[in-house]
Amino acid sequence: MSDTLTIEEQSLRQRVETNPTPAMLWFVGVLILTLLEFGALLQVLVQLLNIVVTALQLHFAAGGLTAAGKMAADVPTFLSRKVISNQGYQPGGTGPWTGTFMGIEPKWAWFLRVVLIYGYAFAWLGWVWYGYLTFRRHYRYADWTPRDDVVDRLRHHRWGMFGFVVVFMFVVMAVFAPALGTATLDQNILHPYDYNVHYWDASTGQVASVPVGIANIKSKSQGAGGNNVGLWSYDDFGRFHPFGTLVSGKDLFTFIAHGARISLLIGVTSMGLAAFLAITMATLTAYYKGLVDLFIVVTSDSVQALPLIMILILMVVIFSNTWIADVYNGALLLIIIFTIIYWPYLWRAVRGPALQISEEEWIDAAKSFGQRPRAIMRKHMSPYIIGYMLVYASLSLGGVIIATAGLTFLGLGINPPTPEWGRAINAGQPYVATASWHISLIPGLLITLVVTAFNALGDGIRDAVDPQSETGEAEATAATAGGGGA
Repeated sequence: MSDTLTIEEQSLRQRVETNPTPAMLWFVGVLILTLLEFGALLQVLVQLLNIVVTALQLHFAAGGLTAAGKMAADVPTFLSRKVISNQGYQPGGTGPWTGTFMGIEPKWAWFLRVVLIYGYAFAWLGWVWYGYLTFRRHYRYADWTPRDDVVDRLRHHRWGMFGFVVVFMFVVMAVFAPALGTATLDQNILHPYDYNVHYWDASTGQVASVPVGIANIKSKSQGAGGNNVGLWSYDDFGRFHPFGTLVSGKDLFTFIAHGARISLLIGVTSMGLAAFLAITMATLTAYYKGLVDLFIVVTSDSVQALPLIMILILMVVIFSNTWIADVYNGALLLIIIFTIIYWPYLWRAVRGPALQISEEEWIDAAKSFGQRPRAIMRKHMSPYIIGYMLVYASLSLGGVIIATAGLTFLGLGINPPTPEWGRAINAGQPYVATASWHISLIPGLLITLVVTAFNALGDGIRDAVDPQSETGEAEATAATAGGGGA
């Protein structure tokens, strides 16, 4: 008997060892891309650990995380504000700038950094796609799988790809918010009086210094005339504001970029937890049926029967003075609330497919071979409903972003001064009809765009997973017409 294994019998590791060159080339590219932003990745990791430590109240680890955060900030990062600085002053009001990247104007230094960051992100996206193609060409034993058709249909779905691109850009804004902003969050929004801004004082002909908080007060957008710093403009201290300033004088773009981070965290985490609960409940009810199904149906109907807005407001108010509301300035509380509210909707969406799968012959075969119920639900049932879950979760995620902004608009969501888009809309509401219209309009338009993009992506995933959902009606009509003619 030959010891040589066919490609179908080899593990992925054995296939890579047989032909290592394509995999090594791809991993070299991953290493290069990672090293370019290694410092930023470390900072994100420290921030996530800090959230966990705060949530679990592990005070003994806070000091170590603070030191780790300072060390991560010192690690070189290619696309950072230190390398491509957009803060400086122009001596005499003419000539090259001092303190900015290569002495260019702050707005172009900031714009260059934004373009490079998004270019870096799309390079990552392209390299991940190249890795998938490398796997298909060199290491997958099957020439074709149903997943190939799903991916190809999604790639050619224009509405879905529009949603994908916008969602991807939103994710990049959230992940790279510290580098995208014109200033740091701590400097411009959280602790402005702890930092100074240097500018050219034309009255004295010298470089002057003033606390950022004072500069913000003198850069307020509260109507027309001297109380407005609009789009793509500078304030009196040489600071560039792509989206203008808030009513407090803080930079609106920096506020929006960091607000995207917390919106994404709440949306993805709550939908992930709700989807996990929904899949678990769907497989349980489909496998056991009977009383288990009845109990979950009653529980789900009880949650769905409650007015959504009332429950959101009531739970936020009840838990507002607890330690849960202090974790990430209320983000953990909203994650828990949205998880509780949304899992029944997701469970209802996948309950039917789960019941259909439970009646298939391979499920009966697995039972007859003595597989445990947990293994059957995990290996033979869950994979067939995950595609449906991706569709409904992506469609629901936009609703979470809107609800978060709505609660913050009412003063019940994320605690100040943490940036959140709803707070900017609320602050700019009195100035909609003035020259400071940008305060409310820009975050409002972004919320609309992002929610539309998530819905578009959900439509694209739905049509890719189940092409009959898009063409079934037309095909049925054509078949009927053809049958009548025969």
